[in-house]
Amino acid sequence: MTEHSQTLPVTVSEIPLANGMLAGHLTLNKPKALNALDLEMAEIMLGALKSWANRDEVAFVLMDATGDKAFCAGGDIVSMYKAMKDSPDSVPHFVKTFFTIEYTLDYTIRTYNKPVIAWGHGIVMGGGMGLMTGASHRVVTDASRLAMPEISIGLYPDVGGTYFLPRLPGKTGLFLGLTGASINASDALYIGLADHYCRADDKEAVLSALAQCDVSSPEAASQSVTEALQRFDVAQDERVAGQVEPHRQTIDGACDADSLTAVVENIARLDAGDDKWLSKAQKSLAAGSPVTAHLVYEQIKRGQSLSLAECFRTELGVSCHCGEYGEFQEGIRALLIDKDNAPQWKFDDVASVPDEVVEYFFSDPWQDETHPLAQLGEKS
Repeated sequence: MTEHSQTLPVTVSEIPLANGMLAGHLTLNKPKALNALDLEMAEIMLGALKSWANRDEVAFVLMDATGDKAFCAGGDIVSMYKAMKDSPDSVPHFVKTFFTIEYTLDYTIRTYNKPVIAWGHGIVMGGGMGLMTGASHRVVTDASRLAMPEISIGLYPDVGGTYFLPRLPGKTGLFLGLTGASINASDALYIGLADHYCRADDKEAVLSALAQCDVSSPEAASQSVTEALQRFDVAQDERVAGQVEPHRQTIDGACDADSLTAVVENIARLDAGDDKWLSKAQKSLAAGSPVTAHLVYEQIKRGQSLSLAECFRTELGVSCHCGEYGEFQEGIRALLIDKDNAPQWKFDDVASVPDEVVEYFFSDPWQDETHPLAQLGEKS
């Protein structure tokens, strides 16, 4: 590996396998920023994946990250804030470009023609969830913390959330989207956002096992990768205690209402007692953006019947509207710019948000123009 490649925000390398075959290896490499995904990183990853897709000698792809704290803690929202500040009341070019590339990357991972392994150690939030949840082999560890906490910044659970949240068991997708609640490795397995639970210390042994996989065909490679990872699965009785499964009845009961206002009131009324996980979820929803809460509720309703490509196309429109509306900008300001943690949301509560505001976010910004993600889902 050249010295220059070490300085790139994503290192692209190849791992030798049996019979002259290779594995593509993408390592997110901005540990000081918790490997938050920026535009350059997304472009590097997308370019590498497109190249490997057409090379028969590349059997599978591994995605991991530098550092011990995070796989990917989100997207580059500070750059988005600057772009929104410089272009008020319109969709900044940077915001549209970033989301277009990011969603193309997420879609590419989800529909890739070879196995994709995501080593989701540490924090996996927002943009990191887009990378990891679409992989064919998703690995979590004791240190994994997964969340879609966009309610706190006035965005919404994008990066494919419109597709995967409605497909989680019961009402767990709605609850996690509304509260931004963090889940661990056991939770991720339980709701189907991870496939394997391995020890972080076993990573080198796992990589060695993957290098010995049968890669004689794509089907053999997928099965062989699964079997290699299964050998390192942590035994049930040695796993961290989950939060979602023991709260499942409570979650489903609170979220089973015929309006968002009722759901939010039900969650607020839950008796959390000394239950820190539930209490934190309640507080995040109460302090979060009422507009975001509506976007979550609506995206889950719509996403149930949309294809993967349609979900990403819908999200690009919603995200561009977020770039011009101001709520997202205010959320970033309060959390990361001024750090006063006192966002001035446009509405006091979910009941105050008019229907036309929600409809505006789901309106098509392109109408007669070609949608920037029109190519998704088309056979090449």
